[in-house]
Amino acid sequence: MVEYYQPTTLKEALEIRVSKNVVPYAGGTDLMIEGNENTTYLFLNKVCELCRIYEDSGYVHIGATATYEKILSSDIVPQILKESVSQIAAPAIRNLGTMGGNIGNGSAKADTALVCFAVDAKLVLASVNGTRIVNIDEFYLGRKKLDLAENELITEILIPKDNLSNYCYSKVGARNALAISRVSFAGVLILKDGNISNISCAFGAVADTVLRYKDVEKMLIGKTIEEASALKQDFLSEYATRIVPIKGRVSIEYRKAVCLNLLTDFLTKNDI
Repeated sequence: MVEYYQPTTLKEALEIRVSKNVVPYAGGTDLMIEGNENTTYLFLNKVCELCRIYEDSGYVHIGATATYEKILSSDIVPQILKESVSQIAAPAIRNLGTMGGNIGNGSAKADTALVCFAVDAKLVLASVNGTRIVNIDEFYLGRKKLDLAENELITEILIPKDNLSNYCYSKVGARNALAISRVSFAGVLILKDGNISNISCAFGAVADTVLRYKDVEKMLIGKTIEEASALKQDFLSEYATRIVPIKGRVSIEYRKAVCLNLLTDFLTKNDI
């Protein structure tokens, strides 16, 4: 018989988290297939504080247990995140699955984690000792390795509100729907007064964590489109050197070629 706790407040959930050996469980779309009878679960679907979606002056706050369908129906969630969520599994899964679970799974194939890397999202982590905020790229330490203490829960994902309209999101799988990513890409490019004020290029399902090279991105920051175009081949060559896929279901050569093709398409669509 599976044992579980089902708190109704975040305070209660955090007290259980610190005092019991439990596995946090929201939608359970990954955990339910494991069927481990020796696991004690901490069901979080009744904790209202964790399922809210709201905004302040700088961020859209997405509760860790907000379902994919709730994210899709929100008027304030940026379109780049909605596009990635819309390609996750089927409606039945999206009715249950949560963004906190997707990120907390620690997989570089997680669709929403890729977008979080591309938009410089932050995570709110809570314990009985208080809360802390970490950048998504500092939260992922490797495959299934997270900067998350045993007494902490992911409570919110903070998505920046501004300058996300010019984006690219691509997911390459074995089929057009219900597919796990073989390679995925998310990019954002922001122009201000004719110059590139920010560019981000993130690659998922390639290595143990999502890949993003901010030092390479700096090659184009501050440049006009014409100046960036002159640097395009050097920019692509740097990525060709940096991207070294790990072994997976498809060949290393295939995934590297797809990464570079997606990056090239992103630049070309922005006239670079």
